[in-house]
Amino acid sequence: MDPEAARNARESLELAFHMSNILETGLDRHTLSILITLCDMGLNPEALAALVKELRREPSSSPSTTTNPSSAP
Repeated sequence: MDPEAARNARESLELAFHMSNILETGLDRHTLSILITLCDMGLNPEALAALVKELRREPSSSPSTTTNPSSAP
């Protein structure tokens, strides 16, 4: 990637991140970058938005919060 294209990509990501913060999406730069790349690859932005919303709705399951069926009362 030439330096001009890299600079444009960074500026575009910064602008998108700034807009994301204004809209209070809670997306970090890395996640936003991945979502933009997926859109550039042709994925449907509305489907990606629905997926992000769904993933946020699901409770995260960590090993410390799951119960062992054999130890349940």
